[in-house]
Amino acid sequence: MAPSKAPQAPFVKDERVLCFHMEMLYEAKILDVQTADNSDGWQYKIHYKGWKSSWDDWVPQDRVRKFTDENKELASQLMAQYKNLQSGKSKGPKKGTTATRAGGSDMSSARGSEERTQQGTTTASGRANQRRARDYDLEQEDNFHNRPSIKIPLQDHMKALLVDDWENVTKNQTLVPLPHAHPVNEILDDYLKYERPHREEGSAAYDILEETVSGLREYFDRCLGRILLYRFERGQYHEMHQLWASASDTKHTSASDTYGAEHLARLLVSLPELIAQTNMDQQSVNRLRDELEKFTAWFSRHHSQYFVKEYEVPGNEYVEAAKST
Repeated sequence: MAPSKAPQAPFVKDERVLCFHMEMLYEAKILDVQTADNSDGWQYKIHYKGWKSSWDDWVPQDRVRKFTDENKELASQLMAQYKNLQSGKSKGPKKGTTATRAGGSDMSSARGSEERTQQGTTTASGRANQRRARDYDLEQEDNFHNRPSIKIPLQDHMKALLVDDWENVTKNQTLVPLPHAHPVNEILDDYLKYERPHREEGSAAYDILEETVSGLREYFDRCLGRILLYRFERGQYHEMHQLWASASDTKHTSASDTYGAEHLARLLVSLPELIAQTNMDQQSVNRLRDELEKFTAWFSRHHSQYFVKEYEVPGNEYVEAAKST
């Protein structure tokens, strides 16, 4: 029996592609290809056309798209919708295109839009089909503009900590010491210990508290490697990922028990956009906003307890490896 061929990556080095960055789709080039950290699929080192090389980054396979006319049209459509939102206007999509609406919990609204665009590219025959398509476009546009959104207020000293964090990593090329002395799990557990006595056990308010904290843990574990790291931290992340995979340290087995306040603060900044990409109704979003505001206020009051006092300076070998990736 002939040996089975090794699976091939769907995209190759130097290939011209389109790549999602947040909700937008940009022209890009693949600089390198490697298997994903969990050996499930592939990840690609991307250079966005017209962007500085400092924006080069490793991205998962679901953010990369083939450079086709259909996907280029989708990129133009997303850009137009973004400009409409920025200007506060609600212009209708071009005839025959599908507007964006909110997708699932792990897929951005843009990706959900693309899937529906690909499914609906076959031209409908007859006036009835065309009328149904126009009605569908209008419904999709309404859904896009009516997505639930929230704002999580951050105190000025928390904003200053985030700026310092950015400068420490990107400018000073230093790292948060890991495993963190006060990981995210400890912070969330401390908050539960503080807040539970203020709720009646078994009440709706108590359940919402538990669900919110559980959701923060899950979001942190899912988002860390995707959107919460600066490029200079990638090498450290791979080191931590090897630690988790080795199971040699039973105390540190995931992102939430290895990373701490600095990266949790980054998640809080990203949460409004992440929540806007879910299918939650406005009432649920309002309840979640209230809970997140309470947590953020508590976290802000206790920031000195959880944020590190000094960042660590990595060795020359790490710095050189970071520059070459």
